[in-house]
Amino acid sequence: MKERSLRVYGSDRTFFSKLTNTLTKLLIPTKVGINGMMISLKRNNVLKSYENTLNLDKIDDANKKESIRKKLDDTYALYLESIDKYIMDSIYKKVRNDTATEFEKEALSQYYMVTHLKETGYTEYKYRKQMYLLRLDYETVASEKVKIFDRYKSFYAMEMEVLYKGLLKHYSIRLSDNLSDGEKQEIYNKIFKALEEYISEILPIKFEENDNDTYKEILEGYNNFEKFTVGKLDQNDNIEKNMILLGISRKLFTHSLPLVVAEQCYMKLINDARSLIVDTKIAKKQEKAYSLLINIMEEYNVKLLSTKIYWDKPNERETYKKFLEDYKKVELLKDENYDEYVKQKEILFVKSDLKNAYSNVNKYYKIIKFYKAKLESLGISKVIRGYSTSNKKYTKDREYYRKRGIRTMVVV
Repeated sequence: MKERSLRVYGSDRTFFSKLTNTLTKLLIPTKVGINGMMISLKRNNVLKSYENTLNLDKIDDANKKESIRKKLDDTYALYLESIDKYIMDSIYKKVRNDTATEFEKEALSQYYMVTHLKETGYTEYKYRKQMYLLRLDYETVASEKVKIFDRYKSFYAMEMEVLYKGLLKHYSIRLSDNLSDGEKQEIYNKIFKALEEYISEILPIKFEENDNDTYKEILEGYNNFEKFTVGKLDQNDNIEKNMILLGISRKLFTHSLPLVVAEQCYMKLINDARSLIVDTKIAKKQEKAYSLLINIMEEYNVKLLSTKIYWDKPNERETYKKFLEDYKKVELLKDENYDEYVKQKEILFVKSDLKNAYSNVNKYYKIIKFYKAKLESLGISKVIRGYSTSNKKYTKDREYYRKRGIRTMVVV
């Protein structure tokens, strides 16, 4: 112990400061041991309380049920408190005295990042801190291979699922506030980050412990997601990964991430793909982004909007019903003539999104120009330079469109 504590100090350090640092280092292992024992004790208590809640359905006494739930809440709070104390008493001092492992240094760094959230949003901080403390102890239990690991894993997966659902619900509520575009983009990114964390870290544990239909249905989506967990991802890959995450979330977080929020997230991905198309100068990358955009629009229109029951505007519902009828007709071509099916589907989605883009020409004039060139290349339109069309009546609007580089056309 003494040899490990030896360090070379500058001449400005006094005898007493050197002695204090040496004693601190000697005491840390004792504190680690004591804190480790306390965490182990509290961990066992919370596991017993958790396992008691698994049999609540067999208990008829309402008061007894409530008592068992309260016991879990109390032991859970004491358990997290012991982990928090371990960080401040042990890891902090080890990092300060340069005796910490890389794992401990990283743990303290993440701790301060989580604590910093308290200044900007207490609710997010509350969820994130619990996740952090649980994940820290889970990694410790897994690395030490203690006997209770299998029992602990079940409790950990259950509690983390509750926390992630709460966090996503919090983000969903935040999106209903009067936020700027920048603030909304930040919330969207946090939603995708939370989904990725849950699906990469917690969902595999759920797969091990459950064999029901819900998890079988999302296995294909999870396998597609796994392809994006290795290697360096470009912007196109990140958009596609987020599309897969959003698709899986519709099975796992229906209530925490309601349809109205999922709609907004899909629109963010559509806008990201649009921007990628018009910003890239490389034809191959542009076509890749365009193909991705078609896939996102199909997911959004067919898998999400088809489940929508309440529409704010009846005319939007009627427009969608007409679109869905056209889509079903195109689907019939899939087995008869696949190439024609792909072409007609492409035309259907481009024409539909072109109408949406016209709602804000100043913002989307670049993608409008791209869509019109696509429709022309697909052979369903011809260009009439300097004119715009509305209900097959021509209206001169040359200067407006000329400034934006948009060639107007008539659909054949």
